[in-house]
Amino acid sequence: MAALARLPGLLPDLEQLYTDIHAHPELSMQETRTAGIVAARLRAAGFEVTTGIGKTGVVGLLRNGDGPTVMLRADMDALPIAEASGAPYASTVTATDAEGHTVPVMHACGHDLHVTWLAGATALLAQTRDSWKGTLMAVFQPAEETAAGAQAMIDDGLFKRFPKPDVVLGQHVMVGPAGAVGGRTGTITSAADSFQIRLFGRGAHGSMPQTSIDPVVMAAATVMRLQGIVAREIGPTEAAVVTVGALQAGTKENVIPDEAIIKLNVRTFDAGVRARVLAAITRIVNAEAAASGAPKPPEITPLDRYPLVSNDEAATQRVAAAFRGHFPAESVHTVGPAAASEDFGSFGTEWGAPSVFWFVGGTDPGVYAKAKAANRINEIPSNHSPHFLPVLHPTLEAGVAAMLVAACAWLAA
Repeated sequence: MAALARLPGLLPDLEQLYTDIHAHPELSMQETRTAGIVAARLRAAGFEVTTGIGKTGVVGLLRNGDGPTVMLRADMDALPIAEASGAPYASTVTATDAEGHTVPVMHACGHDLHVTWLAGATALLAQTRDSWKGTLMAVFQPAEETAAGAQAMIDDGLFKRFPKPDVVLGQHVMVGPAGAVGGRTGTITSAADSFQIRLFGRGAHGSMPQTSIDPVVMAAATVMRLQGIVAREIGPTEAAVVTVGALQAGTKENVIPDEAIIKLNVRTFDAGVRARVLAAITRIVNAEAAASGAPKPPEITPLDRYPLVSNDEAATQRVAAAFRGHFPAESVHTVGPAAASEDFGSFGTEWGAPSVFWFVGGTDPGVYAKAKAANRINEIPSNHSPHFLPVLHPTLEAGVAAMLVAACAWLAA
């Protein structure tokens, strides 16, 4: 493949781009610097560039004769995490979040790599236009971490302003041997629903609990009861995760507060299971409040929602065949569905286009093999860890190559 042959010569530039973006992360819907960098690179490569889609999203179009339209997507945002990776290019950035708080910012999920991969693939395809036909659409998406970015671009007219793709392609770095790729047909990442639950009580002095309706006890009972959903209401052949990530109540040890806040996250792989889990949460929360004599029903507020990401069968088989034709056999894997969630699926589902999403390993192969042999893979810093740092090589090369190989499964002349 002509584009792949030029990859080694582009690696120094891509390494510099990656370390720069890693050192300058931006929170969701604040990706102005990153968007400016990718827009400039696309223009320099000859793309028609549109910026500000869904606030900070960027779309580049490269029309190269008759042929399929292939959409390649990368997400750009970082997380409010203080980096502890120890890398020489580690982030020391702070920013103001949507609630007005000053927070540390880190690329703890690999979106810096995703941007670099797509920047590399677009540059190489632009340099080798005589080797393929069709239209390449590069989408740099904001706010994946808040499940807002894909929908924001769609709501801002993505489907009306750009040609409908014949296939939508995306990838994500994960824990796994660097240089390996993994995917599957059907569901590949879970649906996710997050909620805030506000429980109401009646405050009192800690020495006079009989005059209170204690929202701390109410919240504790609710959290314990919620754990029974997966254990006792979901069948052993089904899958769901219910995680309470925050429980906040009171400020002083001898004051019973008026209310408590619970924040929880739900992951499911089936629409029917999702409906049952969400109904059970509502039932339990209201019942525990009633059992405690709460003065009014709880408030259950949705925070964000990620759809299932489901890979089209025919398109996935086409990508897998292309991968097997390029990567060593031991580097191409079929994986199970991941409990992680993504808003990538919104593009294909709402556009009515087949989509394929896959994973690229980012762990030093020796480190991964040693951890696997010792049954300690879970100790490798994973996405969203302050210690998460993919090994740069061969992760960088593998991600660019995977995107090129997949795209050219449609674009090849």
